[in-house]
Parts: sequence; structure tokens; C-alpha cells
Amino acid sequence: MELLMAGLGRMGGSMARRLHKGGHRVVAFDVDEAARERARGEGLETAPTLAEAVARLQRAPRVAWLMLPAGQATEGAMEELAHLLAPGDVVVDGGNANHRETAERAERLAARGLHLVDAGTSGGIWGYENGYCLMVGGTAEAVRAVEPALATLAPPGGYLHVGPPGAGHFVKMVHNGIEYGMLQAYAEGFELLHAARHYPGLDLGAIARLWNRGSVVRSWLLELAADAFERDPDLSALRGYVEDTGEGRWTVAEAIDADVPAPVITLSLLMRLRSRQDDSFAARVVAALRQEFGGHAVRGR
Repeated sequence: MELLMAGLGRMGGSMARRLHKGGHRVVAFDVDEAARERARGEGLETAPTLAEAVARLQRAPRVAWLMLPAGQATEGAMEELAHLLAPGDVVVDGGNANHRETAERAERLAARGLHLVDAGTSGGIWGYENGYCLMVGGTAEAVRAVEPALATLAPPGGYLHVGPPGAGHFVKMVHNGIEYGMLQAYAEGFELLHAARHYPGLDLGAIARLWNRGSVVRSWLLELAADAFERDPDLSALRGYVEDTGEGRWTVAEAIDADVPAPVITLSLLMRLRSRQDDSFAARVVAALRQEFGGHAVRGR
């Protein structure tokens, strides 16, 4: 099939390459000329504007796949595509949009005769080599139109039509909430090993490799942890500042709305916020109060 790929960052660029390698015609677009130049250097056809990229698509239904940041970048591209595409064409949002916004956008596009497919995408920078896990929402008709691309991007059994528009982003949101909890659990466990006074010098890389041999906590994340510890056993080159890209917050909000207790995911999100404070004011308040009521020692700045 042929399709437009808009957004040639870490994910979008590698997905475009995988599709191209898989025999699909990809018209690649990014607002950044350097990104387009890299794509051309890898044999991809590029267009300088979204309008020109759409104009180069020759087969109906035309498919425009977006790999853009959530928010205004995605909203702006959707609005532009709504005026460039024709009834029956398909927009795929492979970014991490809020599922409620996705459902609303699907309704707006449907009023113009357009389809929206939301493809929650997991796989990171390793997806080009290993394939991407795709959680897909949309009508059956629209998903069928993009299925050849889904089959190329995913490993065997690696994509699933999970429900109507918005369902793909909802499933991906929960996926990322689970990821928050898993990362935090691994982080706390390895910190405990690293801090062990009675057994100093534990080889964290070797332990991570060990746990991936038959252990109930084995995972790809442990493989990555082993690689990271073997390069830098104390992770001394890193600062413990952890971003969140929205999905964890949305997951916690959905849990509250649904009266579903999700303490692990919630606390893992809060720990990401704590990681951004070099000197937590709340911690200073606790230290001050302990000194006031119990005369406990404090450390000056």
C-alpha cells in the first residue's frame, strides 16, 4: 500500500523506514528539513509540506499516518488534513493522544466522511528491528484499509483491533500506566540491592541477567537494565530526573473516574514528580517539624 507518514522523530522515522523496507510506498513529511533530509538519505520519498504529501498519494482510500506529539501538533495536523483529504480517506494517529480527544476528533472527521484510526504504538527505538506492538481503534472498514501497514510494522501477532475510535489510545494509556508501575518496582528493587550494606558490590547487571533466566520477574525491561548496568554499574552518568508524557496522569484520572483503586500506578507517577526536585520543599518541611517536636538532627544546605 501507499501512505503518508507525518512526523519523522525517533518513532515516526523508524516506522517510515520499516514500512519502506517492507515494500510500501511512503511519502514522508516533517516540518524539520533536517529530518526530511535524513529520510531522503535512507531512500524515502519526502514532501516539503503536508499538502504536497497528500497530493502525491495516488490510491484511494488515501492514508495519512501521524506520529506527532499530543496536543496542538496533532490537532493542527488533523485540522489541515480534514481540508486536504476526501470522503473515504483515513487518518491514523499513532501518537499518545488522550482517548477522549481521539473520540471527539473521530466524530469531527466522520462528519466530513473521513475515518480516524488510533494506533497506540509501543516498541520504542527497538521497534524498527523487532516490530511495534499496535493497539488499534477504529471502524472495521478503516482498520481493514490500513491493515497491510499494521502487519508490516508489527511482529507476528503484534497488532489488535481493540474497539471503536479512541479504544486504541485508551488501551495504550493503560499499557503505559502499567509501565510506570513496572519501572518503579524495578527501580526500587535495584536501589535496595545497590544500597545493601552487608553485601557491598553486588553485580546488578549480572543479577538482572540472572532474573531473566526462568524468574517470574523476567522481562525485556530487565534485559535493558542489564545492558545499562553493564555500561555504567552506578549509573553515575545519569541524573535521576524522570519525565512523564501524559499517559500516567490520564491513567490515574481514569482510575479515579471509574472508582478503580490504582495505588501502584498512582505512586509511580508521583515518584516521577519527586525525581524532578533536587531539594524537595516538602522534605524540608518534614525535617523542620521533626526537629521542632523531637529535637531530631537536621542537615544544613
